[in-house]
Amino acid sequence: MRISLRRRFAAAALLLFGLAAAAAPVSAQAMADTGRSVVLIVTDGLRWQELFGGADSTLNNKEYGGVEDTAALRRTYLVGGAEANRRALMPFMWGVIARDGQIYGNRRLGSDAVVTNGLKFSYPGYNEMLTGRPDPRIDRNDYGPNPNLTVFGWLSSEPGFMSRVAAFGTWDVFADIFDRGFPLMTLRAGWELPFPGSTDPSRVLLDSLYATTTRYWPGMPYDAFLQASVMEYLRTEHPRVLYLGFGETDEWAHSGKYDRYLATAHRVDGFIRDLWQAMQAMPEYAGRTTFIITTDHGRGSGLEDWTDHGKDVEGAEHIWIAVMGPDIPGLGERRNVSFVTQAQVAATVAAAVGMDWVKVAGPAWTAGALPVFGPGD
Repeated sequence: MRISLRRRFAAAALLLFGLAAAAAPVSAQAMADTGRSVVLIVTDGLRWQELFGGADSTLNNKEYGGVEDTAALRRTYLVGGAEANRRALMPFMWGVIARDGQIYGNRRLGSDAVVTNGLKFSYPGYNEMLTGRPDPRIDRNDYGPNPNLTVFGWLSSEPGFMSRVAAFGTWDVFADIFDRGFPLMTLRAGWELPFPGSTDPSRVLLDSLYATTTRYWPGMPYDAFLQASVMEYLRTEHPRVLYLGFGETDEWAHSGKYDRYLATAHRVDGFIRDLWQAMQAMPEYAGRTTFIITTDHGRGSGLEDWTDHGKDVEGAEHIWIAVMGPDIPGLGERRNVSFVTQAQVAATVAAAVGMDWVKVAGPAWTAGALPVFGPGD
């Protein structure tokens, strides 16, 4: 069912492509008439421990945290107890989303969010997140093109969403995870030029930076490049469904650079703030946009395992999910929510724009939406 369903949607999209491709960017009035928008943001491998507890003082050293300036880290991120430290690390998350939205995954409060694929690394996590169920065939990051229909691919072929779905990710493997078989979805992965062929000066500059920057990671540009590209794309294209995949948190953790891992988490929080504020200032999005923010896997704990994840790393199945939008009560940090899963993200993306992913993919294939759209504890 999985691959045939994906191909059927792709074929339908191709039939409509000639009409949709000629459409101009959506106007503010048109967006207002078509309803809600949703943004899914993933920062790769950011632990629940830092999100809910802030910086870990036991890693503020050269031996286990690879920290270059321990005094600077202490001044910046170790400013008090857990609540003060987490606010210093991610001020938008704890100053705005915790007030106006909901955050799942603080195990100390009985709120456990988990991956269900058992492998606890990236491609299986992204597939689970985007399709609603783990696939045991996807057991390595170099698996190749995703055989499963993602919620983004499906939405890109639906009336009201055609040419209004976009995915930007730093990791080059996103080209396979999202599958290029959907011509009405914009997809930029890894070091691909974000605006090839453009003559707009801002876009020419961004393409030049992608083309000429020395590559520290061969398959992944810096998160700041992705953010700049998305903000520029948003300015004229006005997607209704948008994905951002930031990767530096995972890379710096694998490198054992705790100070850079924290600095990157702090920057991602600022990127989320800037994107939210920009969208709320646009009539196309103000009061109509839901943000879903999460990670693809957790990490180990302790002085050594914090750098790693995978099926043999205890605790790497634990993640976190934050949601904020016009239909979501501001319940803040959720307590005593026993089982929230990564597989529920796909249906939540669809529900945020009034669509039913479970109805399309089938209850045996996909998990239902997160319990965010109504009263809670």
